[in-house]
Amino acid sequence: MGTNPLKIYFAGDLFDAKDLGGNLMLAGAIERVSQNRYKVMLPQDGECEVICRTSQSIRDADFKLLYECDCIVANFDGPDPDSGTVVEFCFAKMVDMPAILLRTDFRNSGDQDLSDGDPWNLMCSHYPRTGVLHINAMERYHEVLAERLPVGEMLNKYYGSIASEIVEALDGVVNQKSWLAAGEVASQYQRAIRSIGGCLSGLLPDGRLQDIVDGKIEKKLYC
Repeated sequence: MGTNPLKIYFAGDLFDAKDLGGNLMLAGAIERVSQNRYKVMLPQDGECEVICRTSQSIRDADFKLLYECDCIVANFDGPDPDSGTVVEFCFAKMVDMPAILLRTDFRNSGDQDLSDGDPWNLMCSHYPRTGVLHINAMERYHEVLAERLPVGEMLNKYYGSIASEIVEALDGVVNQKSWLAAGEVASQYQRAIRSIGGCLSGLLPDGRLQDIVDGKIEKKLYC
C-alpha cells in the first residue's frame, strides 16, 4: 500500500447531533487504531464550505470527495440504509473501490432470513472487494459499560473496539486484487463521472483525475 495513508470516504447519516458526533468519534478511533495508516474523510466536514449551495452542488462536492478517496466505509444502520449512502456505495463499486458495509444496528431488517442474507435489501450485497461487518452496538456498549470507566475513557474504548474491527476488515478488502487493470482505471473513472453528470467533470478534470488515479495505482489499489 505504500507509505501514504489510505483515505476513507465515510458514508452515512449526518443529519443530527448523534450522527455528527458519532461519525467524528469513530473517524478519530479508526485513525488512532490504524496508527494513521487510514485517514477518514467525513463529508459532513466539507458540505458547509460548498459555494453557491444547491442540492446539485452539494451532491457533486460529495462525489468529488468520494473519488478522491481510496476506499469507502458505508454505514448501513437504520430500518433501511440511507438512500444517499447507497448511491455513494454503488458509484464506489463502479470503479471497484475497496468497501466495507458497516451495520452497528442490532435490529433485524432486510433479507436476513435468507441463508446468505444481510439485514438490508439484498441488492446491496455480494459485490467484489466488499466486506460486510455486523456489530451489535448495544451489546458492545454494555460490555464497556460494565468496566465502570470514566465517560471519556469509556467512549474511547467503545469506539476503539468498533474501529479495530473496521480496520481489520479494511485491510482484508484493500489487499484483494481489483477486477480493474491499472491501464483501465482512468477510463472507468471517466465513465463513472459522465454517468453522474452535473458539474463533476469540471470539479475533476482529466488532469486532476489522472493524478488521483496515479496515486491509487502507486498505493497498489490497482495493478
